[in-house]
Amino acid sequence: DSGLRFHYVAAGERGKPLMLLLHGFPEFWYSWRHQLREFKSEYRVVALDLRGYGETDAPSHKENYKLDCLITDIKDILESLGYNKCVLIGHDWGGMIAWLVAICYPEMVTKLIVVNFPHPSVFTEYILRHPSQLIKSAYYFFFQMPWFPEFMFTVNDFKVLKSLFTSQATGIGRKGCRLTAEDIEAYLYVFSQPGALTGPINHYRNIFSCLPLQHHEVTMPTLLLWGEKDAFMEVDMAEITRIYVKNHFRLTILSEASHWLQQDQPDIVNKLIWTFLKEETRKRE
Repeated sequence: DSGLRFHYVAAGERGKPLMLLLHGFPEFWYSWRHQLREFKSEYRVVALDLRGYGETDAPSHKENYKLDCLITDIKDILESLGYNKCVLIGHDWGGMIAWLVAICYPEMVTKLIVVNFPHPSVFTEYILRHPSQLIKSAYYFFFQMPWFPEFMFTVNDFKVLKSLFTSQATGIGRKGCRLTAEDIEAYLYVFSQPGALTGPINHYRNIFSCLPLQHHEVTMPTLLLWGEKDAFMEVDMAEITRIYVKNHFRLTILSEASHWLQQDQPDIVNKLIWTFLKEETRKRE
């Protein structure tokens, strides 16, 4: 309905149950490459480029990136793909969107899986009470500035972007599945295109548009996966999330994993997702 064209990469046969994957920042569909391969045997797996990212259209006004718009995008995409429900998986900012879709359109989400992002109400309440998390989320406030954040990412051949994924402080952990030179090149290629950073950062420029939430409850079975070495999100928020899920809730914290969990520990993440999906099937039967 927005008139935007969305780019996605799909694996698995049409007609199989839909698994929809929502990436975080600064990522694109490629962050789900390990899951696209893994789950195509039983699902039609679709990894999106979110509004403003990669090859998806990027409206120029920041108002076009309000959370309401991003939630509606997922509903429209589901219908455009010929489905009325899916297994919804989100990481980081894509996790925020996944929580909100599950709250606003519960009939469209059979199972919810979120990686390294707490329930949005937990996030907003926790950040106000814990200065340490406020400091870790300082970039949310930095991103409110016009043009300068985009410029900072481009300085010194995109050094900030590279270091997010590779540095000791924020990058994929020593025991993780390190990004290859080709992986880094893929990210640099996407974000070095003219204007490619403005859409992604505009997502953050609207974060205060619909928080705090009017509705909070999540009613479908939910799996929350968390890398304990996350440099941006304190692990305490993961456990608090439990109070908002009014159904089966499973939390798994991986002690040696980073924020980039599904790229860092793909084999473990995939195994945990399979267990959760099968477990719920058995319960229904």
